[in-house]
Amino acid sequence: MRQYRPTLTDRRYVVPFALITSLFFLWGFARAILDVLNKHFQNALDISLTQSSLIQVTTYLGYFLTAIPAGWFINRQGYRRGVVFGLALFALGSLMFIPGAAIGTFYAFLLPLFIIGCGLVFLETAANPYASELGDKATASSRLNFSQSFNGLGCLFATYVVGQFLFNGSNEGGDVVVPYTLLGILVMVIAVVFSRVHLPEIKHEETEEDRIKDTRIMKLFKHHPMFVFGLFSLLAYEIAEISINSYFINFVTGQGWMDDNSASMVLTVALGFFMVGRFLGSWIMRRIPAERMLMYCSLGSVSCLGVVLLDIGHWSMYALIANYLFEAIMFPTIFSLSLQGLGNLTKSASSLLMMTPIGGCFFLLMGYVADQTNLVVPFLIPFIGYFIVLLYASELSRKS
Repeated sequence: MRQYRPTLTDRRYVVPFALITSLFFLWGFARAILDVLNKHFQNALDISLTQSSLIQVTTYLGYFLTAIPAGWFINRQGYRRGVVFGLALFALGSLMFIPGAAIGTFYAFLLPLFIIGCGLVFLETAANPYASELGDKATASSRLNFSQSFNGLGCLFATYVVGQFLFNGSNEGGDVVVPYTLLGILVMVIAVVFSRVHLPEIKHEETEEDRIKDTRIMKLFKHHPMFVFGLFSLLAYEIAEISINSYFINFVTGQGWMDDNSASMVLTVALGFFMVGRFLGSWIMRRIPAERMLMYCSLGSVSCLGVVLLDIGHWSMYALIANYLFEAIMFPTIFSLSLQGLGNLTKSASSLLMMTPIGGCFFLLMGYVADQTNLVVPFLIPFIGYFIVLLYASELSRKS
């Protein structure tokens, strides 16, 4: 007799799940452009690696400063309005690249990137928990990994298409205004679509904890220690993942292995591994516990970064690419596991979890360390990040 396995999502939620999943592609595209933009601005505007890291710092500062207001807004206005407001900010920031280019300085692009970051945190604060709740609790991690697979597809598409456009063989490359203008127009159209569709709100039964007189955030920190551990583990992962993505092209070109265009293509291949890893992870986690899968993958990432730190030529590059396969499931899995059992605290918990992309600011530290030492030493930062995730996964596995 075949063992029953719950479906990925309930039939009544198929349309909302498909619509929400489409958003994952959008912000994957928006975040991956930054990794190409970083090297492009170094070439076009003759700025240092440390200066160009302000691209990531500014964008993810938007996440950090807006995450709690986003959670407050979504708690009161619901998931759909949170998505529409996030899309509006995303479109506004993208279109502001037009006046930014007219000003003609690097710093003129930072405000548009900050606004995009503010818009993305609204999208992610709404979409991540919503996707995890559209079905059986047993498949929450699998479901979120499936949705996040399209985030990987967006990343892959951005590095390939925008990379080929910006690194076109000329000294200054393509005009960065073009992809952002097209993106802004597309996002505005999608905002109009979401403003007119119905997304059912997920209701939770009131618990004893809901009757305690305290703020939602204080309840999370006082009564849910594994959520707090998950929060810091997700921050550690974001530090590792964003730093590696942002540093990748600089690393492989700085080692003399290839030019900018080829590096962009290799990063696209790596992000292909990332996308495949999420699809595979979604399938595997319907068969083995998510906690165990997270432990295996974090151990794989720690091993890969260990090889990179050994600095053994092209083998280090192969290990760095292989790491994308292992790290792929970490964000959605940590996110969904951290939200388990939180009930009416889910939206507030999600807003706190969406503060963690501030970890992208650690690329500033990686750039500084690289400028002061060599191109390999900065990988100590993501190595420590993955090790913290391994500790979290081990504790979850012990408790399960």
